[in-house]
Amino acid sequence: MERRTDILAHNRRLIEAYFQEVWNEGRLDRLDDLLTPDYRNHSSSIPNPQPGPEGLKPIVQAIRNAFPDLNYRIEDLIVTEDRVVARVVMSGTQTGDFFGIAPTGRRIEVSQMNIEAVRDGRIAEHWRLTDEAAMLRQMGTAG
Repeated sequence: MERRTDILAHNRRLIEAYFQEVWNEGRLDRLDDLLTPDYRNHSSSIPNPQPGPEGLKPIVQAIRNAFPDLNYRIEDLIVTEDRVVARVVMSGTQTGDFFGIAPTGRRIEVSQMNIEAVRDGRIAEHWRLTDEAAMLRQMGTAG
């Protein structure tokens, strides 16, 4: 059995790779390695996404199309054997359609809290809270 410190180190690297390689670099193929086959996204931008990596790929692609310079900066990680909480800052310039919002050309920078459940060394479940009001204000679509 792996030592606790090895599990914690693995979970930290897993989440760092998830944000860097998938979200920042757009390497959708990495989701096949980083997520469990039955991964569940409980905070999806798309209603009732398909389980597993195939359900997340179109979401990542849509957000990266809207914000080609998308960047997630990890501010804090709280790592346990079966959960990782990541406080991140999402930034980018909206030059494409964002779930029905026409391109604004504006730059956004918003905070998110993400909880990732880890099972068998992979991300099995996801919950997210985004400061959506701040994002819409920065995009110029809310008062």
